[in-house]
Amino acid sequence: MQILPAWCPPHTIRDIHIIPFARTHKRGIQMKTPPGEGPAGPDKKRDELIGKVLVTNNLIQYQDGTVASRMIVFKKAGTITLFAFDEGEGLSEHSAPFDAILAVTDGKAEVSIAGKPFTVGSGEMIIMPANIPHAVQAKQRFKMTLTMIRE
Repeated sequence: MQILPAWCPPHTIRDIHIIPFARTHKRGIQMKTPPGEGPAGPDKKRDELIGKVLVTNNLIQYQDGTVASRMIVFKKAGTITLFAFDEGEGLSEHSAPFDAILAVTDGKAEVSIAGKPFTVGSGEMIIMPANIPHAVQAKQRFKMTLTMIRE
């Protein structure tokens, strides 16, 4: 089973996943999605991306008042997911059982790891260690790539 961060389950619009209630909450809920369901399930459109030169910021678009996500790689070894955060949106504090690499591709993100704040701008990345609480906040619109490596 895949363990999702502390945001509500996404609704799928084509191959883009919309997170309707992704505003930062004081307390998140950890949810599990069975294999083959939700964003982790089979996605034929992901196969269409293989073997092509891709422009990262063209693969996901901003959505007013929400966080959009698109998983482009889903393997046993890990995942790569693109996110587009509208201003004021965020992912509440949570932890993951494996390291996660957050790379900003447009704008700036406010990231906290174990309560320590960081500003990560376009072209920069930060590694969020396994089992350490972290959160992401959009002081302005931004896009990011999240790479999770499973052990």
